[in-house]
Amino acid sequence: MSMLQNFKQRAKSLNKTIVLPEGTDGRTIKAAALITEEKIAKVIVLGDPKEIAELASEQGVTTDNFQIVDPKNYDRRNELVEKLVELRKSKGVDIEKAEQLLNDPLYFGVMMVKCDIADGMVAGAINATANVLRPSLQILKTAPGTKLVSAFFVMIVPDCDYGADGGFIYADSGMVQNPSSEELAHIAINAAKSFKLLFQKEPVVGMLSHSTKGSAAHPDVDKVAEATRIAKELAPELALDGEFQLDTAIVPSVGKAKAPESSVAGKCNVLVFPDLDAGNIGYKLTQRLAKAEAYGPVTQGIAKPVNDLSRGCTAEDIVGVAAITAIQADASK
Repeated sequence: MSMLQNFKQRAKSLNKTIVLPEGTDGRTIKAAALITEEKIAKVIVLGDPKEIAELASEQGVTTDNFQIVDPKNYDRRNELVEKLVELRKSKGVDIEKAEQLLNDPLYFGVMMVKCDIADGMVAGAINATANVLRPSLQILKTAPGTKLVSAFFVMIVPDCDYGADGGFIYADSGMVQNPSSEELAHIAINAAKSFKLLFQKEPVVGMLSHSTKGSAAHPDVDKVAEATRIAKELAPELALDGEFQLDTAIVPSVGKAKAPESSVAGKCNVLVFPDLDAGNIGYKLTQRLAKAEAYGPVTQGIAKPVNDLSRGCTAEDIVGVAAITAIQADASK
């Protein structure tokens, strides 16, 4: 069974409801049909029912198995408006402002998650990451005990002996632009937890750099070395080390040669990048050149799961992220 099939199989048993707010996007409509056809989750698509039906016809799928909600004519809209006012009145949100915000499907979808109408949300096929995550951070807030919301990609590399049989988490590849050493340490610890939840295996974390164990001298190297120290102090039980060059982190022979004293080198399945530039470039290189499956950006640290998509995603990508979201939703409870 492939890792994606494993995610889908686990999601099936959870019976979660996922809201897809981008009802004007054909890929989203196709994904909704696939998710419900495979019984991965129940689905709510937001948008105009007539427009969604037309898109479904164009995609060669039916709307019979998923729920369509028009935010402007939803029978529980007043409930969502009142709840949003309650949550955001300290920020100047009154009924009029709440009505305006809920005309945005992203805010509407997040409020459905907040009110337990849905268990999680997946968006980003036609919206920028900042727009997807803004309502989530404003309304859902961070999970208890979490200092930082960050993001990762689940990478599944075909015919690969490295990582977890070709499975990796790349973090942060979608959200935190230039993390400090402390932030990088929290990203690493949270990514390890995410790996264990999704892959059901022990995480081995590599803190990546252009240097291995002091082979180069630069403030950027110092940042990663300090992040490694902080992470080890905060989570001494984790198999975590660095700073590592990429090949030192994942190739056993190189790890043994470049970092012989490390029990982690050459075995890493969680790769923590020094900044968003490196993480974003790294996941796209892996996806395009190694023909890897890339699911994300998946968020970690939000009280309830709201996950982003690459705007270059396929319907099948949305299905995969929906399955991951269902697993996260179960864990968040």
